Amino acid sequence: MALSSAQLSALKAAILADATLNAFPHDSDGAFAIAAALNLQAAPDFYVWRSTVTVDEIMQNGFDWTRVDNLTIGKSRIWEWMAATNVLRPNQANVRAGWLAVFTTAGDLSNRTAIAAHAQRLATRAEKLFASGSGTASTDQFVGPATMTFEGQLQYTDVVVARAS
Repeated sequence: MALSSAQLSALKAAILADATLNAFPHDSDGAFAIAAALNLQAAPDFYVWRSTVTVDEIMQNGFDWTRVDNLTIGKSRIWEWMAATNVLRPNQANVRAGWLAVFTTAGDLSNRTAIAAHAQRLATRAEKLFASGSGTASTDQFVGPATMTFEGQLQYTDVVVARAS
């Protein structure tokens, strides 16, 4: 997906502000090197909400099934609806709110922690550049990780276009 003009401007500003990146030549080799550097994991760690996570992944690692059995009918129905497609979208605020609405008691904290562990991941430098939020890890409250407006690998052509603008 092509970067928006605002993202290209932000990319150019980030390159200009980083002496190491800005020192690369304005050619394809320089663009490749900059893209490669920005595709590395952000340091310090910067957490983002994943776009998708499977319910299978969540439920196979740390999820307490007895807590689902103890849900009210309404909460159970919400969880069933959320899990029906086997894909959850943690990057959407309403999905995170749904998890919080389902698992509300002190006994449910282990499930919220299990879900949070799978709902976030570390971002690359490029993803961090275009993300909004604090970028901190979440344990159970579904706050902390940032929301991405760009996901994936930055292409060298993005760098070429940004530097030329």
